[in-house]
Amino acid sequence: MKMLVSGASGLIGEALIARLESDRHTVHRVVRRAPAEGEAFLDVDKRRLDCSRLPGGNLDRIDAVFNLSGERITPTRWSAAKKERLRTSRVVVTDLLSRSIAATVEPPSVFVSASASGYYGDRGDEELDEESTPGRGFLADLCRAWEAATNAARDAGVRVVNVRTGLVIAKQSPLVFAQLPLFRLGLGPHLGSGRQWMPWISLDDEVDGIIHAAFTPTIDGPCNLSAPDPVRNKTFAAAFAKVVGSRSRYGVPSFVLEAALGRETAHETALASQRLVPRQLIETGFPFADRSLEHALARAIDPEGTRRLRRHSRAS
Repeated sequence: MKMLVSGASGLIGEALIARLESDRHTVHRVVRRAPAEGEAFLDVDKRRLDCSRLPGGNLDRIDAVFNLSGERITPTRWSAAKKERLRTSRVVVTDLLSRSIAATVEPPSVFVSASASGYYGDRGDEELDEESTPGRGFLADLCRAWEAATNAARDAGVRVVNVRTGLVIAKQSPLVFAQLPLFRLGLGPHLGSGRQWMPWISLDDEVDGIIHAAFTPTIDGPCNLSAPDPVRNKTFAAAFAKVVGSRSRYGVPSFVLEAALGRETAHETALASQRLVPRQLIETGFPFADRSLEHALARAIDPEGTRRLRRHSRAS
C-alpha cells in the first residue's frame, strides 16, 4: 500500500516509517524543505500542501495518511510564543492535511492523526477511556482543537482515528533520555506526591498500535495509545531504578517543580494524573508486546537490562 507520513523526522515517525517499509509498504514523506520526488511539500506560512511530486501529482493514489506532526512539548515554562508554535505545528498542520484529503477526488481510506493523553487533563484516580470527557487547561484545549482539525476529512467520508498517545518509553524519548543519568547515579526521583498516574506505552506498541488502528475498520474516532496497566509516578521511579540497578530514594516537591517549570507547566505535565484505559485497542484484540513497565524500560535502556531484571526476579 502507499502511505503518506507527516512528522516523519520525529521519534515515532521514524519508527513508524521503518516498520511500514519493513512490511513492504511504499512511504511518502511530508516535508518542509525542498521536496524530492515522491515527497509532499508542506508550506505552513502559505497554508498549502503541494502534492505535485507524489505519484499522479495528488493524494488519489495514497491509501492511508499518518499525521504525527507537532513541536515537542518540553517541560519548561510555556511562553506565549511557545504556545503558538505548539498550536500551529498541531492544529494548523492537521487542518491543512485534513482539507487536502477532503479535496481529493479519491481520498485515502483512513486518516490517522496524532493527539495526546493531555486531552483528559489532570483527573486524579478516574479511569479514562475514549468516551471520557475532555479536561481543562492549555493542553486539553490544544488537544481538543487538534482533533477538531481533522473534521474536514471526516466530513468527506474518510475514516479518521485520533490516537491519544501516552508517555512513550524509548531510549531517545524525553521521558527516558533526560532521566537516565540521574537514575544511574541513584538520584532518580519521584515527582510531587508520586501518586499521579502515568499512561505509558513502549515505542514498539505505539507504532504497532498506530498501524493496528489504520488497518482495523471498526476503530473510528479517538483511540487511547497506552499500555493496559498505567502506573503511579512512584511506581515508575522505582521500576526505572530497578532496571538500572539502583534505588529511587528521593522526591521532588511540587513547589520546586512549580518554581522550576512554572505552575501551569508543572501541573499539566509532571504532576498531571491520567489513568488511561486503551479500550479500543483491548476490544479489537491488539496484542500488546509490553504490558510490564519494567520489561519496556529494560528493552529501551539496555538489552542487558532484560536479563538483569530476570536474574533479580529469580533472586527475589
